[in-house]
Amino acid sequence: MSNMTSDARPEGLDAVSAYIKQNEESFLARLMDYVRHPSISAQNKGIREVCQLLVTMLDRLGMEAEAIETTGHPMVLGRRGDDPDRPTVLFYGHYDVQPPEPYEEWVSPPFEPTIRDGRIYARGVGDNKGQHFAQLLALESWLAVHGDLPCNVIFLLEGEEEVGSPHIAEFVKTHRDRLKADLVVTSDGPLHISGRPIIVFGVRGMVSFDLEVRTASRDTHSGNFGGVMPNAIWTLVHLLATMKTADGRITIDGLHDAIVSPTKAELAAVANLPDSVDDVMQDLSLSRLDAPADRPFADRLMFHPTLTINGLHGGYGGPGSKAVLPCEAIAKCDIRLVEAMTPEDVLDKVEKHVALHAPEVRVVRRAGMLPSKTQMDSPYAKALIAAVRDARGEDPLLYPALGGSLPDYVFTKILETPAFVVPYANADEANHAPNENLKIECFYSGIQVGAAMIARLGQMRVPRYGANA
Repeated sequence: MSNMTSDARPEGLDAVSAYIKQNEESFLARLMDYVRHPSISAQNKGIREVCQLLVTMLDRLGMEAEAIETTGHPMVLGRRGDDPDRPTVLFYGHYDVQPPEPYEEWVSPPFEPTIRDGRIYARGVGDNKGQHFAQLLALESWLAVHGDLPCNVIFLLEGEEEVGSPHIAEFVKTHRDRLKADLVVTSDGPLHISGRPIIVFGVRGMVSFDLEVRTASRDTHSGNFGGVMPNAIWTLVHLLATMKTADGRITIDGLHDAIVSPTKAELAAVANLPDSVDDVMQDLSLSRLDAPADRPFADRLMFHPTLTINGLHGGYGGPGSKAVLPCEAIAKCDIRLVEAMTPEDVLDKVEKHVALHAPEVRVVRRAGMLPSKTQMDSPYAKALIAAVRDARGEDPLLYPALGGSLPDYVFTKILETPAFVVPYANADEANHAPNENLKIECFYSGIQVGAAMIARLGQMRVPRYGANA
């Protein structure tokens, strides 16, 4: 049995593509209805209503579908097909969305989807409802034309991605047998800034922590006690300066020890990416890139950890001036992780560093997420590349990793299954921000890519789960 995909366009795909074109207006109206339903995980608004809505959608596709409780928000799981000779693809997405605040910055209400200039504006339309809904419509279209799917499909939709996926690892471990697949595909995030499609083979992980210090029982007069009482903010500023130098080097001892260097294939893929520096600098009104200045642009986002100060708080921040010497300060930080760093090891090293340089400072551990990596020579990658070419008429750009973080580690490290990200949204989707949007053409294109993916996977034959992955 072969695990290779044919160069020929998959049989039956043209008819499905035509069906999708014929039903675009209906699909758009249904997407707008879907995103009208709030599902804000951080505020527990609308979660169970949307969860049940999705179970109904999966039921209508002939899937064995259910909502499965976790100690947080429920997971939606569906499956159709169990042909052992055909690949099983697990489509992952999330049905929860970010809080819409600040409302006053939205041109139209966040849960009243509005079309302007070829885009749908609504909270969650790009991240992630429009993208996983496109996958569902791809399956629906194939079933409408052919009556059955060309490969086995599992759908997993999470309700806590926007709050850090705190329970997905436990869920995947518990339901490992029900999630057995040959590959995982996530459609989340944006296309390249040029509009070209991309396929992503990995993501950085992350870990968050707070640095807290209290140097006295109360704030004091900066004259009467200046030079006597230690300033809590200066204590943190000096500590932070020992953790990263002005030339961009993270100086936490041992932090880089576990890092796996990029492979030749990954370096070659990065070398083929278009130069996006000028576009990014113009978009963000940057006069310079962060140090180190000589680090290649893509390398910064894929192959190196970062140390970010998310916020530094203490003392007086109101209007005018106040001659106060602050006794308390807190710095909120995160570190992005690359393969094979772990949150636990990194936090251990942070604590050792703080104990050495500022023992009065307390480290408060926050959430963490492992990085994920899939080999670029996976045979499933060839099928996905061919699918994008089938649907869009151009080859995708190949990213060894994203700079951001997704819970792909639960697939690559717990299920030991290759995982890919195939985004459908426009680069300026403004996810997590007011006026989140999705270009209508991106939505339609996503449905076409989803249909082409299952068609290409249907050409493959595999002897068992995970074979040659």
